[in-house]
Amino acid sequence: MSRDIAICVGTTKGAFVLRPEGGRWRVSGPHCDGMPVNHFAADPGTGRIWAAGGGAWEGARVWRSDDGGETWTRWQLTTGRMDDWAANDPGFAAMIGWTGATPPFGGAFEQVWSLARAHGVLWAGTKPARLLRSLDDGESWEEVRGLTDHPSAGSWTPGAAGLTLHTIAPHPEEARRLWIGISAAGVFATEDGGDSWERRNRLSNAGACAGHDHPAAPRDGETGHCVHNMMRAPGNGDVLYQQNHHGVWRSADGGRSWDDVTAGLPSTFGFPIRVHPRDPDTIWTIPLNGDMAGRFPPGAAAAVWRSRDGGRSWEALREGLPQEACFFTVLRQAMAGDEADPAGVYFGTNTGSVFASADEGDTWQEIARHLPTVLGVETVPLARPA
Repeated sequence: MSRDIAICVGTTKGAFVLRPEGGRWRVSGPHCDGMPVNHFAADPGTGRIWAAGGGAWEGARVWRSDDGGETWTRWQLTTGRMDDWAANDPGFAAMIGWTGATPPFGGAFEQVWSLARAHGVLWAGTKPARLLRSLDDGESWEEVRGLTDHPSAGSWTPGAAGLTLHTIAPHPEEARRLWIGISAAGVFATEDGGDSWERRNRLSNAGACAGHDHPAAPRDGETGHCVHNMMRAPGNGDVLYQQNHHGVWRSADGGRSWDDVTAGLPSTFGFPIRVHPRDPDTIWTIPLNGDMAGRFPPGAAAAVWRSRDGGRSWEALREGLPQEACFFTVLRQAMAGDEADPAGVYFGTNTGSVFASADEGDTWQEIARHLPTVLGVETVPLARPA
């Protein structure tokens, strides 16, 4: 399998870049100082790649590569416990090269969880949930106060991984329109570039979703607020899909109302969702057996599930995936795709494997193994800046 892309893999021990070479995928890394990396964004026009991560120990970090992932420049946005240690231990400070510089956001958040670049703006989502933007490719950042100061902010509650802004979905043509997903506060949308935000979690048919007793289930006329991943479909219809803590959901109106399209899947629980680059009705997800049952593929047999009709029906795609004693988890940002024809689909596991399909999921092959826990997977163009 050889395509004109590289695959960026974020892990608990840095970023890795997979490049096609001689009919195989060559792995380079770890990059980004060996620190946790959650997500990536890329600019096809310049070849630049950004990585997001950090943690409570390191503080929140963003990295940028101008040479296709060979070398990286780092920006520290917040302090971590490492800074506290260094401030009180000159020997430790010297060992890590600590300068004592104050990051721009102090200790306001501990990780950058998500990135998106569109219309000349680089967006970043953090844990705890804040939205940042950069107008100079990551050199400097500002907080989007319209979201931070949203009237509902006091009621946002963290999911198991904390209060994370994990999904940023810009409109491809209209620069002032953007959707985000926060666990566990739900879906928000702006139509004025972030000055104001509308919370968009309403069910299209509240009666059809009655009877669930799970705390993340839909209730009170809204979907469960624990969004795991969300993606906008191609085209002009403002179709959105989300994998929720309690089901897969489709919106035909930009998130103003949501339909449950979980029927036909073996579980309501999973993390990633992926939409075809040209067909708004083709989607992929990876159901797991449940949040309290181990979070591995049902029956310990791996499958990617695909719908060709917007979630009305589903099929299990298993060829090339392990069908016995498979206990891996695929996390919310660990599934990606390319724009080839047929479309490629890729995912990484918490057991350190990366799987790829060149035929829209019909068949799979393992293209990397023995990596650290995979947190995020993204495809980037191979072209490098002139």
